[in-house]
Amino acid sequence: MLLVFILPAMAFSQGKSTISGKVFDENGQTIPGANVVILETSKAVSTGFDGGYAFLNLSAGSYTIRVSNIGYKSTQKNVSVKEDESITLDLRIESESQSLKEVVITGSSNPRSKLESSIAITTMGAKAIEDRAPISTAAILQTIPGFVVETSGGEVGNNLFARGIPSAGAYEYVQIQEDGLPVFEDGALQFANADNWYRLDETVSKMEAVRGGSASIFASNAPGGIINFISKTGQNDFQGRAKLTVGDYGLFRTDLNLSGALVQDKLFFNVGGFYRADDGIRKTGFTANKGGQVKMNLTYKFDDGGYLRLNYKKLDDRNTFYLPIPLKSNNGKVEGIDGFDPNYGTLTSANFSHLIVPQYGGGTFNANLEDGVHPVVDAIGAELKKKISEKVILKNAFRSTKIDLNYNAIFSTGGPWSQTAYATDVQGLAPVNTGDLSYTYVDNNAALNVNSLIMRADHWYIHKQMENFANNLSFGFDLKPVNLTVGYYYSNWKSNQYWNWSNYLVDVTDNPRLVNVNNTATGISHTWNGIERITWLERDAQTKGKLNDVYVDAEIQATDKLTFNVGLRYDKNQYSGYRDNARFFAENLGVLDNNTADDAVTTIQGNPYTYWKYDVSEVSYTGAGNYKFNDNMASYLRYSHGFRSPIEESFYDNASDLSKLENTFVNQLELGYKYANSFLSVNANLFHMNLKNVAFTDILADGSSENKFADVNNLGLEVETNVKYKMARLNFNFTVQNPEYDNFTGSNADGSTFDYNGNAARRIPKFFCAVRPEVDITERLTAYVQYSYFDKKYTNQDNKQVLPAFKEVGAGLNYKVNNLRFALDGSNLFNEIGLTEGNPRQTTSSASDVFLARPILGRAFRFSVAINF
Repeated sequence: MLLVFILPAMAFSQGKSTISGKVFDENGQTIPGANVVILETSKAVSTGFDGGYAFLNLSAGSYTIRVSNIGYKSTQKNVSVKEDESITLDLRIESESQSLKEVVITGSSNPRSKLESSIAITTMGAKAIEDRAPISTAAILQTIPGFVVETSGGEVGNNLFARGIPSAGAYEYVQIQEDGLPVFEDGALQFANADNWYRLDETVSKMEAVRGGSASIFASNAPGGIINFISKTGQNDFQGRAKLTVGDYGLFRTDLNLSGALVQDKLFFNVGGFYRADDGIRKTGFTANKGGQVKMNLTYKFDDGGYLRLNYKKLDDRNTFYLPIPLKSNNGKVEGIDGFDPNYGTLTSANFSHLIVPQYGGGTFNANLEDGVHPVVDAIGAELKKKISEKVILKNAFRSTKIDLNYNAIFSTGGPWSQTAYATDVQGLAPVNTGDLSYTYVDNNAALNVNSLIMRADHWYIHKQMENFANNLSFGFDLKPVNLTVGYYYSNWKSNQYWNWSNYLVDVTDNPRLVNVNNTATGISHTWNGIERITWLERDAQTKGKLNDVYVDAEIQATDKLTFNVGLRYDKNQYSGYRDNARFFAENLGVLDNNTADDAVTTIQGNPYTYWKYDVSEVSYTGAGNYKFNDNMASYLRYSHGFRSPIEESFYDNASDLSKLENTFVNQLELGYKYANSFLSVNANLFHMNLKNVAFTDILADGSSENKFADVNNLGLEVETNVKYKMARLNFNFTVQNPEYDNFTGSNADGSTFDYNGNAARRIPKFFCAVRPEVDITERLTAYVQYSYFDKKYTNQDNKQVLPAFKEVGAGLNYKVNNLRFALDGSNLFNEIGLTEGNPRQTTSSASDVFLARPILGRAFRFSVAINF
């Protein structure tokens, strides 16, 4: 169901006349969820599951009835009604493969049609999102050309790379928004990826995703783009939707959304949410994902077409985060190793889910792996739109967000090793003495098979307490032929974090068990209950941000066909915080006799904190022209300059000398082309990007950061195509690009030098695409196939370890009868071992037979049934 757009009201007295009917497509099928509006009044309704609508209590007079829906050409009819008369008016709308008349609100100061917008934008309504059956928020973002999205982490913690911009991951150069405001101001805080705070459910009306372009004018630190999820709001008629989903990995999920009017034509509500529990596609031995959310909003509509809306969200959800696993290369083909299923295996296991270790200064530290990535989010906000005069409109929106995040995940930081290699490479024994080490299981003291591999599996615990208040105020001036918007954006945010990491030693299987290692010659143990290094990393830090930004945006209608857009944003931002000065591996706890597990504990105690401040004053700007050849075709040219402030890890790494830091600058030139008719639509964007001072800040196996900087150049083409012929539809999008490093030379920590100039940007393929054919087998039964392809890419900047090209195939069926929808969806049907990343925490030889990488999730099936009422 789509958002209701209320147009300005005119004075009509209350009456008893009625206009009602149904909305049909060109094939005679009714269309639920279409918007039907009486232009002369504030009355608007959405069609029910049977396509029906009704306007009651109308006064006698002449009216214009307009009907619209995403994917269809809007149409309108004039009708006259007498006093106490009831008229039946059926409406018919024709579908478009991708309508350029669709109105978008993201990346623009005023709602504009796609045809008139000089930005690269992808949109998707609630129905299209459901048809895609995404397993996570990140999965739906894979439908956007130009965005490389890794979904192998599970439901949360995934990564997005916009237009070839390399980064440590997360959502560093894009902003994830909910109803026009960020879900959290910075989407690239450590272990706080923006998708940790957002879930798709039945409360979502629409997704709009802008790539590059005007994003730097309407959001801070987002030169790569804006992704805005728009929530459903209420309407006059009561509507509800309930959905139940089950899956072959223990999935049970319920969704519910309810909306309607508390006062007809004035006060509306929408409330919904979900609950979900499942075992995870990769088997951990415990409930991997469990929790849900509730969202609600209340809207009061003014007679002038404006509104006041209050909204609230509560998210309490925990998810297992999947990381690289051991694999092997067989003549260039990626395979699983013996005993470890590459499609369903994980190093995360119930066999060591509870961590209890002694601490420096006394006491113990406890953590629960089964708690996973567990955010508790409370967000409350409001929106106001009010006409000040015939020429001026005021808009203001704010949101206050509080987040408490407990983060528990298993990271692979060493190995795999043979038992002999562990003895020589890790414990430093001479080859003749490797037999002195014994390897036994913690749970039963049985000896390991001599051919069993072992490796480190670190339990990384992070606790983050976060707050964010954001407010966006703007005034819109209708100065025909210029629409001018002047705005002020304010945001303050804080992130407190504490880390405590210990590492286990485990056998290399997809149901790993803890291993103890003892030196039978010396009597010294190298593990304690399977823990090899107690609290080898501890961190305590804070990062705060305060943004005071002003922006101006002007849409200039030069002629009926030519539109110009110019925008400017001035960021006056302040960042501050503190960091510990941890003493790495400095303390021998002395609580474990003849045991090395507590010999080198890291502690934050004993050294003073370093306090830091960093100011940013930058101007972002853009200019564009859009030429409309006709109602079906347009083209635009845009140049933009934006930036990204240093990220949290960079501040921590360089707190004692912030002069090393620089903002990342992003310059983009875009040439866009748009065409659509009832059969075909094409959106193509040729772009060139130049980036200065891109930061690389992955946390390595020893707890340090890369802390390197480079320039990147990229030339690319994004194409999004939709074809519709009778009962068949085809969506095809692809991106071809060539992101390469420049000014990337220097020295490594060991004194060696590197020169990565001309190398391909890491983790970003030069070509990727998605093809989705869909056919209506009958009027009620629809089938689809989803094919995705990702070209080869590289784990690191040195381009030594290649992640091979891979494909993924999904398919599904859905059947609709009256107000019911049944669906069966399958993903990764052929159990492809597609690698999205290597192990950035460890350098692994490209010639090694066994290596660490993170593959996509294995084959999974889900069945759902939904009912509209």
